[in-house]
Amino acid sequence: MNTGGRSVEQLVIRPAEEKDCGVILQFIKMLASYEKMEDQVVAIEALLKEWIFEKKKAEVILACVNGTEIGFALFFHNFSTFLGRAGIYLEDLFVLPEHRGKGYGKAILRKLAQITVERGCGRFEWACLDWNRPSIDFYRSLGAAPMDEWTTYRLTGNTLSEFAAGQEKTG
Repeated sequence: MNTGGRSVEQLVIRPAEEKDCGVILQFIKMLASYEKMEDQVVAIEALLKEWIFEKKKAEVILACVNGTEIGFALFFHNFSTFLGRAGIYLEDLFVLPEHRGKGYGKAILRKLAQITVERGCGRFEWACLDWNRPSIDFYRSLGAAPMDEWTTYRLTGNTLSEFAAGQEKTG
């Protein structure tokens, strides 16, 4: 094929393997930096190996161009009582800045949609930070609808441990 002297980038999306824990952690740290949350990353390769590959609590796909990882998505199953079936929840999606705008993010999301359909799941969902206008515009361009009536709540760290131990918050 004549490409006019330009190299053709070949995108491959593949399931991550245990040997990819270092790459996954690098993507997590870059995503945290983008989201200005670097101080919240406590994950290490050993934890990723344990929870993703040994306990199988999440899955990761890697987007590779010409054999080099340029993006990732981490996802897991949730369950809809109303639909009576599982869904796929996308926890993280990240594409290296120099590879954005080339359709790779869309290809990753399309692959996740295909996985959702192949597994007979009822829905595919994710959250996005309110300030992340580029991502919001991108998701809307795909036909994704925001869940405006819902607010996510979270217990973590000491608050989670204290609540689990029966220690009630006052005030």
